[in-house]
Amino acid sequence: MRRAVLLLGITACLSAPAVAAPGDRIERLLGELADAPGPPGFEEPVRAIMVRELAPLADKISYDGLGSVIAQHGSTGPRIMLDAHMDEIGGMVRRVTPGGFMTMQMLGGWLDQALLGQRWVIIGSKGPVKAITGIRDVHVTPADERTRVVSRGSIYLDVGAKNAAEVAALGISPGDPVVPDAPFAVLGSGRYLGKAWDDRVGLVVVIEALRRLAKDGHPNQIFVAATVQEETGLRGAETAADVIKADIGIAIEGGVAGDQPGLNPDETQAVLGGGPGIFLYDSSAQPNRKLTALVAATADAIKVPLQRDLVQGYGDDSAAIQKSNGGVPTVNLVVPARYTHAHNGIIDRADFDGMVDLVVALIKRLDAATVARLRDFTPGSK
Repeated sequence: MRRAVLLLGITACLSAPAVAAPGDRIERLLGELADAPGPPGFEEPVRAIMVRELAPLADKISYDGLGSVIAQHGSTGPRIMLDAHMDEIGGMVRRVTPGGFMTMQMLGGWLDQALLGQRWVIIGSKGPVKAITGIRDVHVTPADERTRVVSRGSIYLDVGAKNAAEVAALGISPGDPVVPDAPFAVLGSGRYLGKAWDDRVGLVVVIEALRRLAKDGHPNQIFVAATVQEETGLRGAETAADVIKADIGIAIEGGVAGDQPGLNPDETQAVLGGGPGIFLYDSSAQPNRKLTALVAATADAIKVPLQRDLVQGYGDDSAAIQKSNGGVPTVNLVVPARYTHAHNGIIDRADFDGMVDLVVALIKRLDAATVARLRDFTPGSK
């Protein structure tokens, strides 16, 4: 209980730059959620923001047994699960050395080359502590080692302590969560810099979609699920789906933009500013084909550009939803992001706005007859 209260209490401290940022309500919320700390299993600060935003829009707020937030709106019609995950990639303190350094257990899919020489925040029992991952000085690194990738097993966190006792005095102990220190910033051309767009951008999409649907009306029971521990095995999506028992599943994610130099065009096809995307394939799930066709038709009808993408080495909550309740038609919709699973990523506001428009229009179409058709696999059915 003490840890939960502490994490809730430090959210404002770690999110201060975003709260003070200029711009509209959505921009400020994107910044606040991007800056909030929340690696897998330590989502409390993100959960607090989600409950604050969803409670005024929902008929009911509940939780699964792992801590996912479930906001229900509507009591009749098809059960639509609209999902985004709260956790981000991060780590936890594994071991404190006698000299005051720490090894780190990584949580989520990090590239080793993204870990060196970075700033981090350790959330200890006395509050957040700044840290860096050390890097060998170039002046003493042999020439043949300067281009090598250093494995995560050789990387240490450094808080400036002289010994293990000083680390303990800071309130740090094994198991404490570690998150990237990468504050939100507004860039030019309507683009935003920040950590954790996977999947904080999805969280703001589901909030704004529910805001509009609650006002405009819809033919469904909507269950907005803000899930936990996606980055370590889609765990919260599995337990939330078990509670919701959805008829249709829609996961909202941060996508993988392929418009930076050096990428093979077959790795990913999305670009920033090209509109929201739909995954036709990823390593964890294949979407319902009738549902993907409905997404495309909806995008055409509201004149929102839709990017089709197929990505290897990617998993998302739709895979867990798809296998629940005897099988659920699902789709994964993405806001393209550059440099996911690293300290700093970039998204485009126009892609975000297009995604909200698309999700709202799609859910309004999911009446009982449409959902029944999507779930009908009788040969010859359309």
